[in-house]
Amino acid sequence: MDTFTKVAELLASHLGLDASTITPESDIVKDLGADSLDVVQLLMEMEESFGIVVSEDDAANLRTVGDIVNLISK
Repeated sequence: MDTFTKVAELLASHLGLDASTITPESDIVKDLGADSLDVVQLLMEMEESFGIVVSEDDAANLRTVGDIVNLISK
């Protein structure tokens, strides 16, 4: 499973969405309806699922699903 697919599935599961509606350009807050608590919980899930640590600076720059995928791929 590629990184985008795994991220989309995590987002869909957490936010109650259909993963097929999520694109790399989807804005996490505006398009997917995540609030600030959702974003924190999602970042914790991503850190656990992908074995990464997301700094506060990196987290502040995450706007789209593509931003998350790029961060994980680094």
